[in-house]
Amino acid sequence: MSIPFPFEPFIVFGYLAVFLLSGVYLRAKFKFFQHFLIPSCLIGGILGLVFISTGIIHTSSSLLETFTYHFFNISFISVGLTYTGSNKGSGASKDLVRGPFWMGLIEGVTISIQAIIGGLFVILFNFLGFKLFSTFGFLVPLGFTEGPGQALSIGKVWERLGFAHAATIGLTFATIGFLFAFFVGVPLVNYGIRKGRATYTPKGLSEDLLTGIVPKAHAGETAGRLTTHSGNIDALALHLALVGLVYILTYAFISMMGRFMPPKLASMLWGFFFFFGMVIAFIVRWVMGRLGIQHLIDPALQRRITGSSVDFLIVSTVMAVQVVIVWDYIIPISLIAITSGVVTTLVVLYFGNRIWSYNLERTSAIYGTVTGTVSSGLLLLRVADPEFKTTVAVELGLMNIFAAPIILGSMLLVSAPVLWDWDLGFTVLVFSGILALSLALLKAFKLWGPPRF
Repeated sequence: MSIPFPFEPFIVFGYLAVFLLSGVYLRAKFKFFQHFLIPSCLIGGILGLVFISTGIIHTSSSLLETFTYHFFNISFISVGLTYTGSNKGSGASKDLVRGPFWMGLIEGVTISIQAIIGGLFVILFNFLGFKLFSTFGFLVPLGFTEGPGQALSIGKVWERLGFAHAATIGLTFATIGFLFAFFVGVPLVNYGIRKGRATYTPKGLSEDLLTGIVPKAHAGETAGRLTTHSGNIDALALHLALVGLVYILTYAFISMMGRFMPPKLASMLWGFFFFFGMVIAFIVRWVMGRLGIQHLIDPALQRRITGSSVDFLIVSTVMAVQVVIVWDYIIPISLIAITSGVVTTLVVLYFGNRIWSYNLERTSAIYGTVTGTVSSGLLLLRVADPEFKTTVAVELGLMNIFAAPIILGSMLLVSAPVLWDWDLGFTVLVFSGILALSLALLKAFKLWGPPRF
């Protein structure tokens, strides 16, 4: 039978939807997933990976990677479009500066340590005759601290520069990071609660948080406010159209910039699409404000777009992992990932026990972030602070302001061996300098004190 239209992209999207729904069902029914608060998107992604790896379904790994890349970009563009409004009184709180600053510096510490561990392992494996690509180990900080989107984006660029299967290996590290976030993070937070380290001791997690489903007898939160008349355009369509506008503007900007740069550097720009997209989204929102139409963007509705794109991002991330390729690198992947995960855990616990307040809350939030994404950080925070009575949830959002210089610099530095032909050992040495700087700033601003417990 001849099919008159191409269906493959939508069939792949359908698979993502089916496995996401399967994850919702499994989370609601099985106590194991509820105990570790494994999100439906991760459950569905693992189930989808099993179906693909066993040949039950057949789908294009390149299309899955494409969906991952674009959902990642959409999530950052949507964040840039989200108007939070003024938060009266919050600026007066000293913690709303110190807290995010501490978290940003911890990101600087973890991304440096993970890069150093990855780089040293690659040097060791190459000495032993494994012949790994020079930036192999740098996929760990991209997958752990930065998340699946960055690991895929930079990995795809590296593939064009000679690093075969970099995207799949990066997504594998990101998936392992999520496993640390939930299978290590949740028990650690629960241990802290039992020891009385939560500021507002939770009575217990609500049923809807555990199952992931709001009971029909309970009134759920509103999804957003309509800012347009449905007789003209649906409000959700307007918000999606703004995302599309920013996407086109970002694409045009990167294409134009690439014409004036060397080929290698021009290729790297596509790995930073998410960043340029977020900046252009800020500009679009600012222009709308100057025109007096910023009220058309409803923050709650825009956050639904962000959250939805992250859910589909994680499903596609895990499903895009090619087990056959991972098996070829199972020894270096396992050793680098486990070592990085254990050291990251110990480092975050060490510094989390040496801050002035909200020790458990800040530790759980940053641990989830540097092993997964901000979403997993918020999920761990909800275990220790279910009603978000502390300021830590706000701090986690503000953290990016302080972390941006170190993180963006590190993301460029991981490509130094392929961009500027830097020696791997020298690159590791530079990461050691970033680590030393982050530690010095923690000490200088009195964010690294004596043990609290």
